[in-house]
Amino acid sequence: MNQAWVVTVDMGYGHQRAADPFRDIAREGIITANTDKVSSDKERKHWRRIRGGYEGLSRLSEIPIIGKPLWKSYDHFQQIAERYPARDLSEPSIGTLYLDRLIRHGLGSSIAAHCRTAEIPFLTTYFVLALAAGRAGVKNVFCVATDTDINRIWVAKEPKSSPVIYFAPTDVARRRLLQYGVPDENVYFTGFPLPQENVDTVKEDLRNRLARLDPERQFLDRYRESITRELGDVGKSEGRLTVTYAVGGAGAQRHVAADILRGAAPFIKGKRLRLNLVAGVRPEVAAFFRESIARHGLDAELGTGVRVLLSPDKAAYFREFNQWLRDTDVLWTKPSELVFYSALGIPILMTPPLGSHEEFNRDWLQMMGAGFMQQPPEYAGEWLVEWGQKGIFAEAAFDAYCKAPRNGTGNVKALMFAGDRAATELKR
Repeated sequence: MNQAWVVTVDMGYGHQRAADPFRDIAREGIITANTDKVSSDKERKHWRRIRGGYEGLSRLSEIPIIGKPLWKSYDHFQQIAERYPARDLSEPSIGTLYLDRLIRHGLGSSIAAHCRTAEIPFLTTYFVLALAAGRAGVKNVFCVATDTDINRIWVAKEPKSSPVIYFAPTDVARRRLLQYGVPDENVYFTGFPLPQENVDTVKEDLRNRLARLDPERQFLDRYRESITRELGDVGKSEGRLTVTYAVGGAGAQRHVAADILRGAAPFIKGKRLRLNLVAGVRPEVAAFFRESIARHGLDAELGTGVRVLLSPDKAAYFREFNQWLRDTDVLWTKPSELVFYSALGIPILMTPPLGSHEEFNRDWLQMMGAGFMQQPPEYAGEWLVEWGQKGIFAEAAFDAYCKAPRNGTGNVKALMFAGDRAATELKR
């Protein structure tokens, strides 16, 4: 069986979520730079500082008056350039030069040294580790980009001489990497790596979802021929509309759930809505959810009309979350890496973006017609049910299924282990 070093970082959920679909090929399991034993003590401390700073700023962004200015100051350093006009952006930024200095002083070196013990592909979902491995002489270094568009810091100071091969989740990201000076032969548009267990059941799940999303068949009857050709027959609606609200790894935006519960409570009690609240691995977020459930008189619905997902660790969380997605009709979250999960035929509701990369993710999703900015959460029950009655969510689900790339996991594996990458046939 083919094996690779699969390396990521614990910073929110995004980079680990992108690595998780490769657990079946990961030699020694998925290596997490800031916690794994193969990292030196010095490096683990450095990674913890980076993670603590990011998560602290994410939470600070919610503080009235001072939060947003603080976040904007930080975000200035990860700002992505406007897309047009097309131009050469290969000149290293301040962030690129600073990161190059950190790598020259040893950041990522202990993992790179460990992964030289076996000459198998080195796959990472975090650019720092890719650049460190490339500088350290690791062979066959591959990097999965985790947003629809990316900052110059993802690419080496001198991109023409860097050995890193990039897997872009969108064609926008592919073209951006070329603007940054990465040679064309080192960039592939693969799509984002989605969980294979969900990709394998996508048609069955979408048929069931469309029936719930469009109980009055406003969209289904109008486009029956196209839908039947793609998916087969869609039966009648069974079950209530299920909305899954997922907070990010820092636990920011948990307060939105309280407003959603307030607006949705009558519809949950009336068996018209079901709400899943995803706390991930954060007990304090789960506790906040449960307090909000009780405050809005929904204790009797806990476990049926309202569910809370709290997992003991990231690996269990990804397994459970992927399973919950199968009967999720609408995913409500920030425009993070989860925008790519629209390819599973799931319409996305978005909280306000936090940072430049999330703004680009939002724009990409809206351009495909697969996602929407949230309406006032305190009236969620009203507009969620209304959009379902009008077939708005059903149309977005089908558009996402047809337009968004879905086979990133298989494409990445095919390219990593191909003798002739140029001849490898990629799937949408």
